[in-house]
Amino acid sequence: MAGWRARLLLLLLAAAVGGVAAVPLVPRGDDDVVERLPAATAGRRAEERALRRQLEARPDDARPALAAARRLLEAARADGDPRLAGQALALLARWDDDAQAPPDVVVMQATLRQHLHEFDAAAELLERLLARAPRHAQAWLTLATIRRVQGRYDASDAACRGVAAGGANLYAAACLAENDGLRGATDAARATLRRLAATPGLDDSTRGWLLASVAELEARDGRGAAAERAWRDALRADPSPAARLGFADFLIAAGRGSEAAELLDGLARSDAILLRLAVAQAGMRTPRAEALARELAGRESAAGERPGQGAAHARERATAALFVARDARRALDLARTNLRQQREPVDLLLFAQAARAAGDAAALREAAALRREIGLHDRRLDALR
Repeated sequence: MAGWRARLLLLLLAAAVGGVAAVPLVPRGDDDVVERLPAATAGRRAEERALRRQLEARPDDARPALAAARRLLEAARADGDPRLAGQALALLARWDDDAQAPPDVVVMQATLRQHLHEFDAAAELLERLLARAPRHAQAWLTLATIRRVQGRYDASDAACRGVAAGGANLYAAACLAENDGLRGATDAARATLRRLAATPGLDDSTRGWLLASVAELEARDGRGAAAERAWRDALRADPSPAARLGFADFLIAAGRGSEAAELLDGLARSDAILLRLAVAQAGMRTPRAEALARELAGRESAAGERPGQGAAHARERATAALFVARDARRALDLARTNLRQQREPVDLLLFAQAARAAGDAAALREAAALRREIGLHDRRLDALR
C-alpha cells in the first residue's frame, strides 16, 4: 500500500508541474516559485495541489481521486495531450481490481479509456458495472456512445434503452434518435431531436448538444442549408469550443475556410483547433498556411514519440496528411488504421475521401462495403462513389 501511495503522489505532482525540463528543479515545498503561469493555468495548478493534499490525507477516499481525474480529463480534452488521461487513470488504479468499486469511479475509468480510444476495454468496464448496477443511467449512456462510435447501432440501441430504465428519459430518447438518424430514419430522428431541444427549462449545454445532433444529421442527409441553420442555433444555445469545432468542420467541408478560421481564431490553440486552422488555411492557400502546417507537423512528431499514440490519433493524422500535406496515399493508410478502432460517419467519409484522392478504386469499394455492414445513411458518401 505504501508503494502505491508514493506512485499516486508522484503522478499527481507530474500532473501539477507539467513537462519535464532538461535539468530537473526540485522545489523545497509547495510555496517555492518554479514558474510564473497565466492566471487560468495557475488557478488550475492551485486546485490540483489542493486535491493532491486531500489525496495524501485520504488515499482510500474516491471523492478527491475522482475530482483530480475529472480535472485531468478536462485538461486532456482541452490540450489534446493523452498523457493527462493516462495520469487520471493512474489516480483511480486503487480501484482497478475492486469488484465493488464506486460506480462513479468505474464510469470515469471507462470514460478515460474511451478518450484514449480503448473502446473495448471501456465497454467491458461498463458492462461489469451494469451487471451490479443496472439502473446507472450514465453508465448506459457512455456504453451507448461507445457502441455507436464502433458502428454497432443495435448494441447502442440496447444501451439507450438502459438509459431509459435508469430514469433519464430525455437522454434515452435522444440516444435512440441519433441511431435512427444514422440508419436513415432522418425525418423521425429530426423531429424527436427538435422536440427534445424545445423542452421548457432545458439547460443551454443540453439544448446545444441536441441542436448539434440535428446539424450533423442534416449534413449527412445532404441538407446543407438546414445543417447550417441548426449549427447556428446550437451555437446560440451554447457557444462552446466543441460546438465551434463542429461548425468549423461543416464550414471547411463547404469550402468556407475563411469563415471557419474566423470562428476558431479566438480560441486557445489546442491540437484540435490547430488542425482545423491548418486545414482551413491550406484550402485557401494563404501565407499563413505554411506556418500552420509546420506547427502542426511539429506537434504530430512530438505526439508520435509518446508510446502507443500512433493509432489513437490516426483520424487527425489522416486529416492532416490529406488536406494539409496533400499526401493521399499516406492519408489512406492512416484512415484505414483509424477504421479499425472507430467507425463514425466522419471516419468512413475520411477514408473514402482519401481513397478517391489516391485514385484507389478498391479502397472505395472497401468503404462502400463497410458502410453496408454498418448500415450507415450518409449522402456525402454517395457523392464520392
